[in-house]
Amino acid sequence: MDANQWRNFPELYPILLWEDVPPLWQDGMPAQDDGIQDRPSLTPFLVDNAPRGAVIVFPGGGYAMKAMHEAEPIARWLNAGGIHAFVLNYRVAPFRHPAPLLDAQRAIRYVRCHADALHVRPDHIGIIGFSAGGHLAATAAAMEAETAYFRKNDPVDGVSSRPDAAVLCYPVISMRDGIVHEGSRACLLGVDSETPEALSLSADARVNAMTPPTFLWHTADDEAVPVANSLLMGSALAKNGICMEMHIFPHGHHGMGLAQGDPVVGRWPVLAMDFLKNLDF
Repeated sequence: MDANQWRNFPELYPILLWEDVPPLWQDGMPAQDDGIQDRPSLTPFLVDNAPRGAVIVFPGGGYAMKAMHEAEPIARWLNAGGIHAFVLNYRVAPFRHPAPLLDAQRAIRYVRCHADALHVRPDHIGIIGFSAGGHLAATAAAMEAETAYFRKNDPVDGVSSRPDAAVLCYPVISMRDGIVHEGSRACLLGVDSETPEALSLSADARVNAMTPPTFLWHTADDEAVPVANSLLMGSALAKNGICMEMHIFPHGHHGMGLAQGDPVVGRWPVLAMDFLKNLDF
């Protein structure tokens, strides 16, 4: 595996999303090569002990792994803007849907439930996702939590999983043939073509009046995830009257992260931070 990719983020102080075995954990899933099962967790990157807005980071990786350059560097950028950050270590293949979405929704609820202890303003919890992590962020922003997986007497399950803002970076949005990133669909659902379940996870089709303010960016010549994904999401947000901002840059390869060194695409962090600050993050 490339040194810039990981399955289990090498956190020193992970916050486990579940104290016991989470849903879908042992349902026929094989142990990894090191004998350790993926453990959904958050790694905190706090600015200080003051109550601040927070953003949960969903790195990309095609639902097969997670990209390091879309993890801690993004959290540090948020910190530089005065925003607390948490990097989510969510389950990827061989785990299938709904495992990643459950992890994302649980992460939002966990931070909100423990807002005082984590020094977070509970009404200012955003999410940011890249590529397949952008799909995870988009579906978490547009879909209700699966109540079938709630646990009785668990205070975390008693709070909302709706984020207060979403930032989607070159996101996978659609599960339709010809638009989808096929590797992400295969890892998430185990299918190589359109199915009713796959189409139900096209995030643009799930946008509704409760979808939070959203910032999107993409490059027009993205060779891996077509720009049509962001265009579909932007159109759906506009049709539903959701506060949104979208930037399509003319050139740039997929997976640029902070795009440092690119004088054009490298402007997106400033634009996104302005978007968040206008929402009082």
